[in-house]
Amino acid sequence: MSNAKLVTVQPDSSWLPGLQTLRGYQRAWLRHDLAAGLVLTAMLVPVGVAYAQAAGVPGIYGLYATIVPLLAYAVFGPSRILVLGPDSALVAVILAVVAPLSGGDPDRAIALASGMAIVAGLAGIAAGLARLGFITELLSKPIRYGYMNGIALTVLLSQCPKLLGFSTGADGPLRQVEAIVQGVLDGKTNGPALAVGGCVLVGILALRRHPRLPGMLIAVAAATIVVDVFDLDTRAGVPVVGALPQGLPAFRLPAIAMENLRDVVVGGLTVALVAFADTSVLSRTYAARLNTRVDANREMLGLGIANLATGLFQGIPVSSSASRTPVAEAAGARTQLTGVVAALAIAVLLVAAPQLLEDLPTTALAAVVICSALSLVEITDLRRIWRIQRWEFWLSMACFAGVVMLGAVQGIAIAVVLAVIEFLWDGWRPHSAVLGRVDHVKGYHDITRYPDASVIPGLVLFRWDAPLFFANAELFSDKVLAAVAAAPQLVRCVVVAAEPVTSVDVTAADMLAELDDNLMKQGIELWFAEMKDPVKDKLKRFGLYTQFRADFHATLGEAVKAYLRRHPVDWVDWEDGQVEPAAVAPNR
Repeated sequence: MSNAKLVTVQPDSSWLPGLQTLRGYQRAWLRHDLAAGLVLTAMLVPVGVAYAQAAGVPGIYGLYATIVPLLAYAVFGPSRILVLGPDSALVAVILAVVAPLSGGDPDRAIALASGMAIVAGLAGIAAGLARLGFITELLSKPIRYGYMNGIALTVLLSQCPKLLGFSTGADGPLRQVEAIVQGVLDGKTNGPALAVGGCVLVGILALRRHPRLPGMLIAVAAATIVVDVFDLDTRAGVPVVGALPQGLPAFRLPAIAMENLRDVVVGGLTVALVAFADTSVLSRTYAARLNTRVDANREMLGLGIANLATGLFQGIPVSSSASRTPVAEAAGARTQLTGVVAALAIAVLLVAAPQLLEDLPTTALAAVVICSALSLVEITDLRRIWRIQRWEFWLSMACFAGVVMLGAVQGIAIAVVLAVIEFLWDGWRPHSAVLGRVDHVKGYHDITRYPDASVIPGLVLFRWDAPLFFANAELFSDKVLAAVAAAPQLVRCVVVAAEPVTSVDVTAADMLAELDDNLMKQGIELWFAEMKDPVKDKLKRFGLYTQFRADFHATLGEAVKAYLRRHPVDWVDWEDGQVEPAAVAPNR
């Protein structure tokens, strides 16, 4: 008989945050999560339908994209309170792919949208497993503002005709504005439909002052009741959602034509970047409020799984919601059980009473989307950026113009390119300085900031405030040689204050070797001070460490002392690297 013991393998709860939360769940939280889930349901239903229609697919798929991601994220999502679902930030991205490729066919539209969700999900999962959660940091705040303002304007223009009760086939902002104005002038406006939608819009905006009230639900429910009681859909032609199919979403792989695959992949990757950028910001915000920590890689993984799940169950791409998450928080949510309760409540609605939504006016849904788009607009902080950093403001405007004029997908590409350029610019053309001694101020300082600073005869102390890489290597060499040429006396040594230099690439290493040879021909030594060990390790791999072995110093003070030992100067007290002003040459 074997003595082997049965070993029970426990799942890694670190990759299943929902399981970890369940293990530590407190009974006192239950009533809060149940109540918050029911309150959240009242907001999720109209929003899900509204965003789906705004994205060019039937409204039912917005509800499918609400149920499935909430359940998936409850298991795999690291945030205890984040609410996922269709989002206004993704509407324009989805519509940019769905509208031109679906040809008005709802089955093709949902196949395309579901395909984008699957691509976004796979991208999120792969990036999360590869620990690439940092990539969204490429989008700086000004660029994010420009993108979201462009998305907001795009969504507003797409919803205005629906609010007015007619439709346009125009593409592009200028043509859309022209078509809207022409439609109004031609008398296409449906007065009763506009009245219903306008009242919903005003009602939602007015009730925002009372965050504890479900303003969106109140306004949309009132509009639905009015349409039903007065039979406005048949008497006045007010468009309504109509009967929704009964039942739950079914597993289905989207059928996408090969000629559309490229657009779906590009759109899905765009969705992934936008969704995770928004989600990472929102999750960090609520993690700080709850005094918890969120792993960006696991956040990306959780969001990716949610998008993959919704794509496989006839849903559209999803993201976190900056409007629904506060509702859950205000309602007392403690954990993701709130989202589970909301998802189950919507499922019950679709199974037992889908007819409750058949008189929901589409102009009310347009008002919901417009209100959400308005919440994306950022003006106040852009004014601050205009005052303090004018060029970043114009970066934001360039991104805004790209989204509006070229489209959401092309706009995010422009945003990423601008973000990379912005990132590289400071390293491409960084600040540099020649350093000198200043009376009664410890250390060595930029002589352009301290005109009375003094420099040690024959010594140039040069600081470079960036990594050394291919784009700035030539500039570094030029700056060092210019500092040598501008020195007041014959230069014998250049010391590079290398503490800000965090990296060196092959191009920069070759440049240093050439610069050293150039300076040696002039009888000038090249030394380094305060260089970090990882940078020294790179120089070793590049074969340069032995060339500079005797010329690395721990501090600038040590480098100064070493120089003065080799080249004594009269009236110098260089103990601890401190040079008396009498021993130095004036900076002129």
